[in-house]
Amino acid sequence: MKVKDEGARGDRAARITTLALGALVAGLVVAVVWVGLVVLDKKGDAEDRAKAVQAARQMGVNLMTVDHASAQKDLDRMLSGATGDLKNQLATQSKVFIDSVAKAQTKSTVSQVDAAVVSIDGDSAEVMVSLNGMVTNPKVPNGVTRPYRYQMDLTKSGDRWLVSKLEMVP
Repeated sequence: MKVKDEGARGDRAARITTLALGALVAGLVVAVVWVGLVVLDKKGDAEDRAKAVQAARQMGVNLMTVDHASAQKDLDRMLSGATGDLKNQLATQSKVFIDSVAKAQTKSTVSQVDAAVVSIDGDSAEVMVSLNGMVTNPKVPNGVTRPYRYQMDLTKSGDRWLVSKLEMVP
């Protein structure tokens, strides 16, 4: 009988060891999946942040890169990066914008563009954009470089960030 008891004990110990190792492996799989999901989520947050900053920077450049000879194309660039009330406002004022740029024979260029996220939450972001713009026209042929700062609210539309509101900041 001792031989049979020792065999049963050995089988039981093997089963317990197998179950314990199985539980350990399952726990490790769950931990690896969880860590992977956290890393992917953080990567997605970083990508959204970078895309929002880039969209705001581009809008800043678009706002300040205007030439009387290409005013409609310049306005179209602005409209392509806008949404909501801002897009409606730009579209409504398009004729006035084009006429005033043409009448003044304005040309403006941009240098030294910086942008930073103030806040971001899923499908909305607030970004500050700072840039230097130089405006020239026949009355001021050499132009004057001036700093500009914009606070922009952005909305995520699909995989794009679009500016929904902007205001100049002193």
